[in-house]
This record gives sequence, C-alpha cells and structure tokens, in this order.
Amino acid sequence: MPRLRPATIAAALLLVAVLAASAYLLLADREGFADHAVAQSPTRELADIPFNGEQAYEYLKQICAIGPRPSGSRGMAAQQKMLAKHFADLSGKVSLQKFRYPHPQTGKPVDMANMVVQWHPERKDRILLAAHYDTRPFPDQDPVNPRGTFIGANDGASGVALLMELGKSMPNYQGPYGIDFVLFDGEELVFDDDDRYFLGSEYFSRQYVTNPPPYRYRWGVLLDMVADKNLEVFQERHSMWWDDTRPLVEEIWGVAAELGVSEFVARRKHEIRDDHLMLHDLGKIPAIDVIDFDYPYWHTQQDTPEQCSALSLAKVGWVIETWLRGVK
Repeated sequence: MPRLRPATIAAALLLVAVLAASAYLLLADREGFADHAVAQSPTRELADIPFNGEQAYEYLKQICAIGPRPSGSRGMAAQQKMLAKHFADLSGKVSLQKFRYPHPQTGKPVDMANMVVQWHPERKDRILLAAHYDTRPFPDQDPVNPRGTFIGANDGASGVALLMELGKSMPNYQGPYGIDFVLFDGEELVFDDDDRYFLGSEYFSRQYVTNPPPYRYRWGVLLDMVADKNLEVFQERHSMWWDDTRPLVEEIWGVAAELGVSEFVARRKHEIRDDHLMLHDLGKIPAIDVIDFDYPYWHTQQDTPEQCSALSLAKVGWVIETWLRGVK
C-alpha cells in the first residue's frame, strides 16, 4: 500500500493537534472550563483609567464605617441619609420607594425602602443601573463564627460605591436615555435558605408592571460584588440564556475588550440567583448581572474593605461608563 512521507505525517499530526485544541476551547466556552485559557490584555493601572476608582474605594470605606446595614436597622437608616444627600448634591432626583415585609424570624413588619435616583427624568426611554444596599444579617458562611459581624464590603457596598462615583458624570450625560440608579433593600434579609430573597427588587418589579410609570426601561444592569482584588467577571448564565439580554452582555463585554479590561472574561461560568431575576422575570426588563462570584470571603466576617480594590472598582466603572456613552 502507499506510504506517507515524513513531511506529510508531520502536517497531519499538526492538523489533528489544531483541531483538538479548537474543540477543547469550544467546550471551555460552553461549559466554563479552562478559566485561564484566555489571552491577557495589557495590564491597566489606576493612572490609565479615567474612572476614579480611588474615590469609589473611599466611598466603599465610608459605607462600611457605618457598620452592618441589614434591612430595618439603624445602619441602613444612616446609609440612606448619607446616600440621599450624596446623590441630591449631584443634582440627582432622589426618592424612596417604601414597603414593608414580615421579619422572617419574628413576623413583625420591617420597614424597607428602595432608593431611586433619576438623572434626566424628562426622558421617556431609560436605562436602569442597580445594586443592593442591604447587608446579610450574619456571615453565615464564616468558618469560625457564622453569627458574627458582617460588614459586606464587596457584597453590599461595592455596587453602591461605584454608583456614587458614577453619579458625578450623570448630570452631563449626553446619551439618548435617561438613567435611573436603584438601590434595592431586602435583597438578603435571610437567616436560613427557606427565607425569601430579593424583596426589594420583587417589589420594584411588581410596581413597574402594575403601576407603570410614564417611561420604559430599555436595559437593566445589576452591579454586585465588583470590588474583589482578584477581579474576574464572567458572563452570568441566566443573562446569556435569555434572548433579550444576551446582546447586552456581548455589548458590555465587547466594550471591556476594546478598553483592554481583561478581567471581563467573555465566557459563561456561574448561574446566579440575584436581583436581575426579578427585574427580568417579573418586571419584563432586559436586565443582566455583572458579578464576580469567585470571591473567597463571600458571606464571611472577612468581607471587609481590605479585600477590595480601588483598581477593580475603576475597571468596572470605566467599562460601564464607556458603555453608557455609546449605547444605542
């Protein structure tokens, strides 16, 4: 029978290797494997980034200095006062969407309030940027003291701090949309897994449908746990599964790639239950979750400002602000 020349064999082996590598990367993209098999863009430092991550980090520390901020607490009331003044001083239109819900342990009603900050309220087509601003009652995942003190630096303060800094550019925002910041209360007034999550976003979404405002949301972006020192923001699976939100994910991650922010990893990984489920499923708002869920201090006493980074806040803020300027 015919024999193959060595050069032909070598070429065939090279082709097999290329095909095998392509198949592996395709599988990694679909299943979230090989998390680090991505080309790294040039490192970005604080001096390279126009979004002020250092100031956002200072806001994060100010929020955490209040202490725990669970729904209905003095800490939450102090935070609301601070945030209302901050956004009003930036010319935002601030309002509280008040509601009540029974405490999961005592059954007594807990006073809660979503904070809504509107920029350019005359515009009828709007974009919703959201975060939760309550903290979990206890650090239930802490290996030493699951009933200790929970500050919630990344899980609670990070999204709020980013919006505090982003608010400075909103009065001069020239895009076609109005912008609403919404801070959700009652995201995790939770003592065990049988308690209900997402109380604030559920209330907000139901009100949006049953008492529709004179405007509509084109897009929604939830910012949660965005200050981790070791930032890696994968594409959340629900946000990619939904046909109406997948283009938004691809657009924002595309902006990150153009800016060289390689911490936005264009690959699916976690399937997250978060406030964006209520916005999407109840409110019918095309909303996605921007979240770094690979955070080792999640729901522990170690979720403190020391585990967070001004650089991470700068990178996420830069991506979101750049996307807002170019969104169609």
